Amino acid sequence: MTAQDQIRETINQNDVVLFMKGTAQMPQCGFSSRVAGVLNYMGVAFKDVNVLADPELRQGIKDFSDWPTIPQLYVKGEFVGGCDIITEMTLSGELDTLFANQGIAFDQEAADKIRQANAE
Repeated sequence: MTAQDQIRETINQNDVVLFMKGTAQMPQCGFSSRVAGVLNYMGVAFKDVNVLADPELRQGIKDFSDWPTIPQLYVKGEFVGGCDIITEMTLSGELDTLFANQGIAFDQEAADKIRQANAE
């Protein structure tokens, strides 16, 4: 199975997938840590894929999405974005809307707390 096939299968079998450096419990870079932290805090169930464990996968996800950086978030098979985009979407409420529209369970109160903490 090629890296592209593996990526396609992973995003098709899981509603929310985060390709990241490290794991959700032990991120290996600040950007991956930020996105995993947001998802964990909001109570979103997601599949974490450690791109550091496989160099082919690390390059493959960049080619697959045509996006040069890690982490990369996919929701229901669609590429959403990297750290900056996810941060902006979290603070604007767009991420809540995306999850709600896609039927992804999340903690609305936690999402609101993130915005309140960043508004002060």
